[in-house]
Amino acid sequence: MATEHGRRILITGMGSQLGSLVARELEQQPWVDAVVGLDTDPPRRRLDRAEFHRLDPSDTLGTAALVRDVDPHTIVHLGVWEPDARAAPRHAEVLTQQSAESVFSAAKRTASLRHVVLRSGIEVYGRAGDRPKVPDESTAMRPTSQYGRMLMYLEHAADRAFNGTSVRVTSLRLAPVVGPHVPSPLGRLLRLPFVPFNVLQPPLFSLLHESDAARAFVLATRDTPGTPVNVVAEGAVSGFATVRAGRKIPLPLVGPEWMITRRIAHLFGAPVPEHVMEVLHHGRQAISTRIDDLLGWHPEMTTDEIVSSLYSWEGVVRVAPKREWEVAS
Repeated sequence: MATEHGRRILITGMGSQLGSLVARELEQQPWVDAVVGLDTDPPRRRLDRAEFHRLDPSDTLGTAALVRDVDPHTIVHLGVWEPDARAAPRHAEVLTQQSAESVFSAAKRTASLRHVVLRSGIEVYGRAGDRPKVPDESTAMRPTSQYGRMLMYLEHAADRAFNGTSVRVTSLRLAPVVGPHVPSPLGRLLRLPFVPFNVLQPPLFSLLHESDAARAFVLATRDTPGTPVNVVAEGAVSGFATVRAGRKIPLPLVGPEWMITRRIAHLFGAPVPEHVMEVLHHGRQAISTRIDDLLGWHPEMTTDEIVSSLYSWEGVVRVAPKREWEVAS
């Protein structure tokens, strides 16, 4: 399929790590004419030609004016707040809903919009019960966590907003995204001195590196699949495997000890939201039956490689303040 040139792209959530990565890649594409973004925080990296607007999700008038002025061909909707990543769970849900409502209601009235690419996640499939352990895109959404319900709401909100129009909606259902600068609750937990794992039935989970997640959004923006696509790194690991890979202290848990560990992890600066508890209890995997055909690509880093790289990232290095004589010299 020939790529249409001269595209105007609007990115919500541009200030996030993933949003900044996507913006940087999109502004380098020859088929993109303009990249405009909005978020509550500025981008986390230098961008050459992308234009950023600082807007709160609750600012419906400001958002509507920006969407109208840009008149985008494609909206890349990354205005999603994962609980305990950049915001506390309840606040994250409110921000996510406000962002979707303000952007989608304004976008319905634009003349040029043809495609919306959503950030979703494999959390929409839920865990336990009669659900498949390794769902594909044909599996029904039956979330069992707050984050999963937030993402399902987002997909349904887009479907309602653009139903009966020619706008195509692509939901990229990402595995848990991990990277050296991603505020991931799961990534924080795995880097603690101790790592809890289910001793009775070690569950398996898959990951996705931030660079592969960004690449998926660029390809989906270019190719307009118009259908949900799972984006998951090859392979899976258990909690105990991450303990060995990171040379951490293993913390085998059963029963009420999970809640004690959750409180301890919070004290260490790694809150454990509901969807991360699901990973530790039940695992989280998925496969894609569509990504090769629709995007002509699959994630480059495997889950094992992502776990290995997780423990090679430098931690926070505290630098002592300079004394007056050091500054003067």
